[in-house]
Amino acid sequence: MFHFLISIPSTALALCLTIASSLPAAPVKLIFDTDMGNDIDDAIALAMIHSLQKREACELLAVTITKDHPQAAAFVDAVNTFYGYPDVPIGVVRNGAQQPDGGRFNLLADQKQANGQLRYPHDLRSGEDAPEATALLRQTLAAQPDRSVTLVQVGFFTNLARLLDSPPDAHSPLPGRELIEKKVKLLSLMAGAFQTVKWQTRYIEYNVKLDVPAAQKLATHWPSPIVWSGFEIGFACTYPHQSIERDFDYTPHHPVKQAYLLYEPPPHDRPNWDPSAVLYAVYPDRDYFALSPPGQVTVADDAATVFQPGKNEKGRDRFLILTETQNARLREAIVQLTSEPPASQTQP
Repeated sequence: MFHFLISIPSTALALCLTIASSLPAAPVKLIFDTDMGNDIDDAIALAMIHSLQKREACELLAVTITKDHPQAAAFVDAVNTFYGYPDVPIGVVRNGAQQPDGGRFNLLADQKQANGQLRYPHDLRSGEDAPEATALLRQTLAAQPDRSVTLVQVGFFTNLARLLDSPPDAHSPLPGRELIEKKVKLLSLMAGAFQTVKWQTRYIEYNVKLDVPAAQKLATHWPSPIVWSGFEIGFACTYPHQSIERDFDYTPHHPVKQAYLLYEPPPHDRPNWDPSAVLYAVYPDRDYFALSPPGQVTVADDAATVFQPGKNEKGRDRFLILTETQNARLREAIVQLTSEPPASQTQP
């Protein structure tokens, strides 16, 4: 048997490596899990995702909702349609954490013009007509390549905890934990608190306390790497009200601007909690954040999140850290992505 060795000149090899390193990265395959309606930062985060889609930095595979109110899914569909992505699948929680009302801005999904037509057109008029979130998560994950999906959770832990417990179905013979382990590359979530916040060293964060058993289940059993964006990150980086007042006037009616005004009118700079988790998920290597050492997060019965550094720099979990310089860059990136017009609004 003869073996032939092909010699590649070092200059040609260097050129090949340079070309390979300069090729654009494949879009991040994203699932967005949100409690849309409880705070305006969920809407800002969704607008960012669509701007990142337009740039081909990510692909939004599905949106799942942990706010148990039918208007939440309708508003998500209205925003998706406004940005030119009307066919993104939407799944909803059933019998989730109690949310007695639709929130301050989800009602925009039902707002009509003088002629009786919807101001923000969309097909999904109620969450009652949407599939259940766990089933949609399983279907979406099963259809993707292994270790290719990034999950962004910015609401309660209910949907992902139920995914962990889900049995095999028509979409995959794997139970939930094994399906996650096979398909999910990263879970980026806005939850908890890991540094001093409001002069408190044990801050109880909203997304955790609304469904503590689900948060404990996820923290204990989730198999993929997790990066936590704690309360302190969004609290330090706020969305400037000047942008709301000036940057969305390329259209007379903008769902994100109107939602912000309904949630709390300017002058008011709302913390960027959820957008931080989105930006890390799509651009983890852009130095918008520093990371803690690896370790393990546990959730106490009072909803406090406790981080324990791992031995020998090992562990599933990290949390975001934000320097003053990074904060300025982060804020500007969020503003520019949120206020960027959809493709349909930029065409002549």
